[in-house]
Amino acid sequence: MRKLLFLAPLALTACGDREPEPAPTPTPTVAQPRALAPADLDLSTLGARIVGPQGDEVETVLSAGNREIGKMVSFVACPEGVTQCVPGDLPADTIYTYVHQVTLADAPQVEEQPEEGPEVLESPPTLFRMTQEAHGFNRAVGYSNAQALEALGNEDAISITSDGGRLIWRVTQGEGWKPGSTITFWWQSTLPPAGPADAYLLEIDGNQAKAKGPFPAEEKPAAGAAAN
Repeated sequence: MRKLLFLAPLALTACGDREPEPAPTPTPTVAQPRALAPADLDLSTLGARIVGPQGDEVETVLSAGNREIGKMVSFVACPEGVTQCVPGDLPADTIYTYVHQVTLADAPQVEEQPEEGPEVLESPPTLFRMTQEAHGFNRAVGYSNAQALEALGNEDAISITSDGGRLIWRVTQGEGWKPGSTITFWWQSTLPPAGPADAYLLEIDGNQAKAKGPFPAEEKPAAGAAAN
């Protein structure tokens, strides 16, 4: 028993001489795209539109290479009940609805090529997305269910995600976007548009077309906040 009592302090001393294990280095995680709940579009709930140098709508041709694949007509509206949508005359908490009506061009006449084999190729994605962060986005977003049903054969065919602050409307179901048909996409911001910007992109059948539409500028911090 005495030997055991004598050795115990030595064992404790040896343990105390060990260097502490280094703390694990934190590994940065990459933010994953966030799924958003889409809402239907009801134009009757919108108020007056903002009138800019091009009027109350901005139209842009969607081109890929030398071919027109569609067009986009956009506008920004104030809440229901506002008869004149002038951001400078409205309260700071006004919500602005950004609306984008995308119409595909009619399908070109293409001769069918004989199939060379049973190989199945994955179809390219069909999506409408932003190329810049949606400044002031209040998480209200969606599309026209009735138009999706007509254009895609399924009113629930579109999923919406936010990736790095950029909104993406992706066709995930349905029969494919019919040529000549229109789908209207919308989202809301606490900021009015700063003017048309090359902030949108349509991707379909392996083609990408940039689109110019109304887009808000990044909100600048107040002078007092910068000093703190």
